[in-house]
Amino acid sequence: MAEDCIFCKILNKAAPASFVYEDDHVVAFLSNRPVNEGHTLVVPKKHYVNIYDMPVDEAAYLFKVVKRVAHAVRDGLNAEGVRIVQNNGSAAGQVVFHFHMHVIPMKPHNAFGHDGAFRDSTKPRSPEELEKDAEKILRKI
Repeated sequence: MAEDCIFCKILNKAAPASFVYEDDHVVAFLSNRPVNEGHTLVVPKKHYVNIYDMPVDEAAYLFKVVKRVAHAVRDGLNAEGVRIVQNNGSAAGQVVFHFHMHVIPMKPHNAFGHDGAFRDSTKPRSPEELEKDAEKILRKI
């Protein structure tokens, strides 16, 4: 765990999050600055800065969880597609330096572009809104 890492704080219950999945190795919780409603982050419990730090077997396991979460996000939010994103380094748009994958529900009206970092165009959602989103996903996990 890293002292100054927000995801490590979430894992230690020192910061709030709306969880939709947890096992011995991985958690999934909603982004508090979602690109779209239901935007979920899948995070290893061990602190790895990026994909280069993460052992292959742990990355493979995490991706199995991403697949499961992707189904639940798509079905829970009635999305027509799901964007799966993972950034490595600030040049690639990484903002939190604890490895994580984004599972973002998409609908036809969503603009599909790569202009700027996702966080540049997002707004915070309230804890109540996040819990409602989490309930939709939890029903499908």
